Amino acid sequence: MPRPNPSGRRPSRPAPPPGLLIVDKPGGMTSHDVVARARRAMGTRKVGHAGTLDPMATGVLVLGIERATKLLGHLALDRKTYLATIRLGASTTTDDAEGEVVSRADPSVVADADIEAAIAALTGDIQQVPSAVSAVKVGGKRAYARVRAGEQVDLPPRPVTVYRFDLLATRREEPGEVDLDVMIDCSSGTYVRALARDLGGALGVGGHLVALRRTTVGPFTLASARTLDDVEREPGLSLSLDEAVAAAFPRRDVDAGEAAAVRHGQRLPTAGIRGTYGVFDPQGHALALATDTREGARPVVVLAPA
Repeated sequence: MPRPNPSGRRPSRPAPPPGLLIVDKPGGMTSHDVVARARRAMGTRKVGHAGTLDPMATGVLVLGIERATKLLGHLALDRKTYLATIRLGASTTTDDAEGEVVSRADPSVVADADIEAAIAALTGDIQQVPSAVSAVKVGGKRAYARVRAGEQVDLPPRPVTVYRFDLLATRREEPGEVDLDVMIDCSSGTYVRALARDLGGALGVGGHLVALRRTTVGPFTLASARTLDDVEREPGLSLSLDEAVAAAFPRRDVDAGEAAAVRHGQRLPTAGIRGTYGVFDPQGHALALATDTREGARPVVVLAPA
C-alpha cells in the first residue's frame, strides 16, 4: 500500500544522468522555449543550449543536461548545414518572412543562369554583413533590440565561409514569386537570412528567407535528434556524457594513476593532440576536457571530480 503523503506535494524525481539531448526544434518556438520544455520533461533545471535557432527555423538544437552543460561552451560547432527556401522578388526588414516588406520587384525576369552565377559569387570565403535583427552586439546591446527600439543599425561585414551553396530546385509557381530551394553548408556565424538578402540584392529584385531547417551542427545530425513531443512522452538522452565527449572531441585514454590525477585537476604530460580533447579512464568514462600547454596537459573542465 502506498505511503501517505501529508504534504500533498509530488515526490521529487531523481536527477537525470548527464548527457546531450539533440532536439528537432519545431517552428514558432525560441531556443529558450525549447529549453523550458526540456527542463520540465527531463525533471531538472540544469539544461542549456549550444547556439540558437530563430523561431521560424526548425531542426537540430543541441541541449546539455546536468553536468554536460559544461561541454556546451567547448563544443566545436563551427560548421552547420541547412535546407532553406529563398523567395526572390521582395526584401523585408528582417531578411525573412516575419518582417515587413520594404520593396518589391518582378523576379520572373531573372534567368536561371543569373541565379546560378549569383549563388557562385556567395560561395567560399566571403565578407557578410549580418542581418540588422541578428544577435550581434552593438555597444553591449543586441542588434535586434536596437532595431526594435527604433534605432538604425549598421553592422560591419565579417568573414564567413560558405562551403557549399547548392541550388536544389527553382519554383516559378506564383506570379511575381520565384522560390529557390537550396542546401547551404557554412561556418558558424553565417546568417542564411543575409545570404537570401544578398542573393536577391545581387539579382536586383530583392530576396528573403521563407523556410529554414538546420540538418547538422558540428558532428550532430537530425539522425540523432528527437522531437519535443517524443522527449515529453519518453524522457531520455540522445547521447550519454561519455558518448557526447567521444563524438565531439578527439580522444585520449589514460591509465588508473593518470585518471586519479585528472580527477583532482592535476596536469598530465602533453598528448600531442591539437585543441581541446576528451580524457577517458580505463573503463571508458569521460573524466575531463583538456588541452596541451607548455607546462603539460591542462584540464579545461573536470567532468568527474574526485
